[in-house]
Amino acid sequence: MSEGAGARYGRRVTDLADLLQRTVAELERRGVPDEALATLRIPRFGRSRLVATGRAWRLGVLLLTRDARLFSTTTVTRSVEPLRGVTNRSAEADARRQLRHLAVRSGFAQGEAVNVDPVPVELDGPLSVVDGVVMIRWNVGDGIRPLKGYLAERLALLDD
Repeated sequence: MSEGAGARYGRRVTDLADLLQRTVAELERRGVPDEALATLRIPRFGRSRLVATGRAWRLGVLLLTRDARLFSTTTVTRSVEPLRGVTNRSAEADARRQLRHLAVRSGFAQGEAVNVDPVPVELDGPLSVVDGVVMIRWNVGDGIRPLKGYLAERLALLDD
């Protein structure tokens, strides 16, 4: 959370931190598996690679780390060795295939979900404070709703 947001929102930042810490505790209590976070490194020379940067639980459009930091989900791939001789007619499908292979080459376990280049969430972005309540907008064009309810719904979905 940026210093500016902390100064502007005061108590709401503390409430948000408490909510996120309670959510982490519940995820740990339930033994919910987390996923890898990684940054794509493209060197001037040599091979690109995914560098592990941590782990987080995916809760819809949000990623929550054990130290209660929030990130937006961006690109998600699975570490899978591509089948030999498979070619794609679509450039997008080929790019997805290459990213899955890059995850394997970068050392992520076979089948592991990898969240690539997640973006830190700030109160001035998808989160906002309305009438003293921390709200989330999870899609451009969608309305906003209380973050507390959104996280409770995501936890309930884990039980299904």
